[in-house]
Amino acid sequence: MTQNHNSPLSVVLAGGGSAGHVSPLLAIAAAIRDRTPQAAIVAVGTEAGLETTLVPAAGFELVLIDRIPLPRKPSIDLLKLPWRMRGAVRTAKKILRDAKADVLVGVGGYVCTPMYLAAKSLQVPIVIHEANTKAGIANKLGARYTTYVGTAFAATKIRHAHLVGMPMRHSVATLNRAKAQSAARERLGLDAHLPTLIVTGGSLGALRLNNAVAGAVEALAAAGIQTLHITGKGKSVKAHDGELLRADHYRQVEYVDAMEDVYAAASLLLCRSGAGTVSEVAAVGLPAVFVPLPIGNGEQARNAAELVGAGAALLVPDAELDAHWIESELIPLCLDEPRLDKMSSTASHWGIRDAAERMADMVLAAGGK
Repeated sequence: MTQNHNSPLSVVLAGGGSAGHVSPLLAIAAAIRDRTPQAAIVAVGTEAGLETTLVPAAGFELVLIDRIPLPRKPSIDLLKLPWRMRGAVRTAKKILRDAKADVLVGVGGYVCTPMYLAAKSLQVPIVIHEANTKAGIANKLGARYTTYVGTAFAATKIRHAHLVGMPMRHSVATLNRAKAQSAARERLGLDAHLPTLIVTGGSLGALRLNNAVAGAVEALAAAGIQTLHITGKGKSVKAHDGELLRADHYRQVEYVDAMEDVYAAASLLLCRSGAGTVSEVAAVGLPAVFVPLPIGNGEQARNAAELVGAGAALLVPDAELDAHWIESELIPLCLDEPRLDKMSSTASHWGIRDAAERMADMVLAAGGK
């Protein structure tokens, strides 16, 4: 496809499924729009992913493509793969042609494989962002066709890798925790002056974290620590009588949309170690205790390794997190201001706040605009 250098930049962004893919995609789109207000931007996802709500809510156009899983074992799905992939690549080519795309940006996930193949066929430049320490299959394929590859972590092994950090919402990337703390605690219904533990297992919640905190609420309150427990949608924590668990200095909610308020309000965060969370706590300089999800190929532990190794965070294996661990290890940490301050400054040293802008620069370079 030939580019018309007098026309506005046209960018197609592909990726979706989880918030881990959609959030950086939207941050990159916003940074491109910030740099080039006239840019035409279209996002590509599947009908089953979070992008169906998040992309339109952010003000960007979304087009859908069939979800093509890549089976790793012999199966009927594997036999059908070539036929399905041909159809998906045809759809992908139509999307790129209709958009008159100057650049395809991929952030990983099922949707990216046919989009990368279509872009290669049509000679549309490709830009890739890999969010995890272990690169996904689709992005490894796409990296064969481009030198524009940004990674969130220095340890990521993928062709042509350039460390750019994790693209994140502007409100998080620009957060000043000290300045925002009092107002954030007020918005979250917390006391402005107490040491504050915030617990989150992500949008889906984490049963292990929920149960451990539920067993430690009395000890936390007795230590003078207030706890905001974000349980996850549909995962509220009940007491023995079936009512919502209640205790002094303890508040539970199922979900908080404004994570910048959470990061500003917390003295310490107890959380999973998804790539987005690890990158965001580093960027804002928030001390954290990571409890990696014990499934998959250990990527959550790898995501946290750099910060843990530097002393900016602690890691506790999922099987070891219980009320006793919170009482013996986490409570003393939450009350140790000098140690928290040191963890905060170390995290900030490792954090990258301008990843979305770095990716936007890559997109403009690839698109020749």
